[in-house]
Order: sequence, then structure tokens, then C-alpha cells
Amino acid sequence: MDERRQQNRHATGLQMEVFDLHSEQRLGRIVDLSMDGFMLFSEMPLVADSVWECRLVPLTWVDGIEEVRLGADCLWTRAGEDERNCWAGFHIIDLADDQAALLETLLEFVRAP
Repeated sequence: MDERRQQNRHATGLQMEVFDLHSEQRLGRIVDLSMDGFMLFSEMPLVADSVWECRLVPLTWVDGIEEVRLGADCLWTRAGEDERNCWAGFHIIDLADDQAALLETLLEFVRAP
């Protein structure tokens, strides 16, 4: 796969779930994260080239952050070994300044030793 990331992604022990902003459907769990995008593990099939308005929700308390709202483009998907789950790569395409500050706080928490 052609590497086009401009920022390093950080694997996280912090559990973060992603939900569709409009339907509230759970899309999956974040595996790695950067200011530019994230990889998701999902129990539902996702489609490449789809655009989502999302809520990233940390399941652990992080400086009072309840969620980060953003727009993301699903760039690719790959079926899991069991063919029921999938992996998906997202590029963040819409992030308001206040939400970017929250995302940076989450990343600082993830990067901390």
C-alpha cells in the first residue's frame, strides 16, 4: 500500500469507540490515531470511499473529554480473518478548531509513557 500519511499514527491502549453522528450506530474501535486519521476495527462492513460524520468517544476519562466530533473519509477496508469483522483506514477531512484541540489532548494522553 502506498504510504501517504503526513503524521505518525499512535497505537493506543486507550479504548475509543467511533459512532456515526446521525444514526448513533457504533462503527467500531480505534486501533491507531493521528491528527490526520485513524484505523478502525469494526464488527460491521464498511465501504471504502464513504464519508462519515463521527463521534470519537474515549471509554476512559481523559481530561473531561466526552467526545471529539469530526468528518472522516473511509479510504480503505480489509476483511478480518473471520470475514465477519473488518479493518478500515480513515482520513480526517473536517475538524473544527475546538475539536482539534480535544483531539490533540487525546493524542498527548496516548503518547504519554
